[in-house]
Amino acid sequence: MGPGAGTTSPLTIVIADDEPPARQRLRDLLADAALECPNRVVGEAASGFDAIEQVAASQPDVVLMDVQMPGMTGLEAARHLLSLPKPPAVVFVTAHDEFALQAFEVRALDYLLKPVRLNRLTEALGRVQPLRAEDAPALAPRRHFCCSERGRVWLVPVEDVLYLRAELKYVTACTRQREYLLDESLVHLEEEFAEAFLRIHRNCLVARRHLAGFERVGEGEEQRWVAVLKDWPERLPVSRRQQHVIREFRG
Repeated sequence: MGPGAGTTSPLTIVIADDEPPARQRLRDLLADAALECPNRVVGEAASGFDAIEQVAASQPDVVLMDVQMPGMTGLEAARHLLSLPKPPAVVFVTAHDEFALQAFEVRALDYLLKPVRLNRLTEALGRVQPLRAEDAPALAPRRHFCCSERGRVWLVPVEDVLYLRAELKYVTACTRQREYLLDESLVHLEEEFAEAFLRIHRNCLVARRHLAGFERVGEGEEQRWVAVLKDWPERLPVSRRQQHVIREFRG
């Protein structure tokens, strides 16, 4: 049972902090808060990337997240968590107060300053409610795509992706090294990454940064437009409906 489903069901919690003493401090505080707010720690993470993997594995009700962590910050990790079907509540726990505005832009439930006081932690946990996707405000675009593969979570830098192509119920993100399957709709990705990707076909978005231009191929009635990517052999077809992007690209 998730938060709000009943007072007797303990909240499941993942602690994300790159410093082991800080994680232990939160464990001790959670133990002290258990009488008033039953809870159970189901995982620990030392980075934003680890936090995403822990959440994917354990599906907790809440994540206690540090902001500044190596590799991926807690703020970016929170953006990825919002894309999950049932995102956990995020409570940021940090020694710095300058990230508070950004924290609430990613729908953080609360923002606790270290050293955390027991009453503030209990208050935050008492407010945990299931997050509703329709209540989400507009967010800054992510810097990574999130791909779940063979029980692992892969983070693919947006700037490395040449194009996104819809295939059946998945979207393929193609990089120069390999392809990744994303469990997201092409329409949603187009909306979020409108500045970075250009729609050239009903099933394809091409990265503006990797687009060299367009050229005609074929002869006679078989002539068609294709997109040419920088230092990439594959040509991507441009649909008749989207040929206006060619004129816009030239202009």
